[in-house]
Amino acid sequence: MTQHNENLGIDQNLYSDEDLLSHFPGFTNQYATLNGVRLHYVEGGTGTPLVCLPGWPQTWFSYKPVALKLAKTYRVLIVDLRGMGSSEKPQSGYDKKTMAADIAALLEQLGLTKAYIMGHDIGGMVAISFAFNYPQLTQKLIVLDGSHPTEGILQMSLIPAPGTFAGKMDADRPYAWWMGFNQVKELPEKLLAGRFQYLLDWLFQYVMLDDSKMSSLERAVYAGSYNDAESIRAANAWYQTFQQDIDDAKTYPPLAMPVLGIGSYVSYSYMKMGLPYVAKDLRLVGILDSGHYLFEEQPEQVLDAVLSFLA
Repeated sequence: MTQHNENLGIDQNLYSDEDLLSHFPGFTNQYATLNGVRLHYVEGGTGTPLVCLPGWPQTWFSYKPVALKLAKTYRVLIVDLRGMGSSEKPQSGYDKKTMAADIAALLEQLGLTKAYIMGHDIGGMVAISFAFNYPQLTQKLIVLDGSHPTEGILQMSLIPAPGTFAGKMDADRPYAWWMGFNQVKELPEKLLAGRFQYLLDWLFQYVMLDDSKMSSLERAVYAGSYNDAESIRAANAWYQTFQQDIDDAKTYPPLAMPVLGIGSYVSYSYMKMGLPYVAKDLRLVGILDSGHYLFEEQPEQVLDAVLSFLA
């Protein structure tokens, strides 16, 4: 189905999950209602379960560059988080502890007693919260360009440092203005509904070293997923719960299971500083020739790190 968007002056293709599965041979669409919310996920492969959680502003489709190789060894489940893609978008429950409870309920419903957990960006926050709250279910944890919210977020700059807000995100003094913008209720939906492609294209150009690695298909999929007011409202709620996440983090003991942190040029130094405080058994990998969207820019390096760690 094609929708002409007058604001953008382009044809924006709207793809169903079933359409997109053609890029994931051997995978199937699944739905589960649990913890008061209906979640969508795709599943493929056999072996030890590997639960994959995407970030903003993407969906399950973001694992396309790595999913097929992972599924050769593992039972891969890629979940649209609460508020994401084809999953339900309730009015509440966007703190990472509740979102982690969604994933725990999914494992329980599937009869899984232990799994590898992997998350990117917001998905990384949920993955760490899952490990904190359900260590008995977490065999190993992988986080990519993300960590659990802490009080460090409160020190982020309102105004960029001189000379750092140019073509690409500055690694030493990153300026992530959307962290603040996404805190605002109701206004972002009015500004971005029907126009989300503008934000996507700007964001990919800013936080990727080579944004040509984000294909036109991927851009269309994500623009279609976030182009309506309800989807923008739900995704921004992931950010609006950071204070609750910060308070929750103060109650968690360090993680005991093996943890792999993978950082891009944007976040590696920050993960190197922060993750040792929350993980006793930690391996860190820097993929410094990649921006924030590591799967798209350097999929082989991601796979090398993940498969080596899980093996």
